[in-house]
Amino acid sequence: MRTRFRPDHRLTARMVLTVFLLGLVYVAFVAVLVTLLRSWVAIVVIAGGVLAVQYWCSDRIALAGMGARIVDPQQQPRLHGIVDRLCAAADMPKPRVAVADTDLPNAFATGRNTERAVVCVTTGLLRRLDTGELEGVLAHELSHIAHRDVTVMTLAAFLGVVAGMVTRFMFYSQLFGGRRRGGDQTYLLLGLVMAVSAMVYTLSFLLIRALSRYRELAADRAGATLTGRPSALASALTKVTGDMARIPTRDLRTAQAFNAFFFTPAVGARPSLATLLSTHPSLQRRLDQLAQISAELQEAAPEA
Repeated sequence: MRTRFRPDHRLTARMVLTVFLLGLVYVAFVAVLVTLLRSWVAIVVIAGGVLAVQYWCSDRIALAGMGARIVDPQQQPRLHGIVDRLCAAADMPKPRVAVADTDLPNAFATGRNTERAVVCVTTGLLRRLDTGELEGVLAHELSHIAHRDVTVMTLAAFLGVVAGMVTRFMFYSQLFGGRRRGGDQTYLLLGLVMAVSAMVYTLSFLLIRALSRYRELAADRAGATLTGRPSALASALTKVTGDMARIPTRDLRTAQAFNAFFFTPAVGARPSLATLLSTHPSLQRRLDQLAQISAELQEAAPEA
């Protein structure tokens, strides 16, 4: 899909590299399982089935997880009007539009391709942002669809949980099945598989976080360039991040599974390990980049 969103070759290169490295990690992981286990076929079949479900149903899974619903222009005329204008400006197909009824101020895009793409915003975001700020957020989300990084993140995030699934599968099968066979060999095998799974999960976690932080900066750049109003996106970022600290911790924890896809991460005000290994760059870094884009646009304006 060719759009008026400026191609980001650095983002594309990072996506290709991340998928390649994850592929190597998981080829090695499967090789270890083949060496250590007799039941590796069942694991591969289960993992393949879960991957197929997540790939083909990623949009429905995400909407169901957030309690979101698809809305038409009669239900949300303001929201659809903004998406229509942005899609016309970007020369891209219009995705489906959804709304999640939650006070958590956020937005995300999902879907395996442009035909199945969905842009979802929360009622909390709609209440807090003016039209210019909401336009900046939606341009950010549409750039994720145009650059196809939504699909890459969907697949990458899945690969990150396979190791955990295998660990649980092995734990219960070896713990209960192994007792009948007995011997220290069963527990040694279980320990080896769990150690390898933990290492694979850690590598996947770090690779996905690095890609996620960069893709958010890329989406900020693309969205601000499309609208020509970096200040509106900066205002939305500042407002949403500030209000996020006032959301109840229980609601934040519920939504944290979607952090890699959110416009801003669902984290509280207190620093933690989760923020140090965040799916998003810091607010200050995002604001600094938008200020630089604003200055560049102002310099280019007299030449236009």
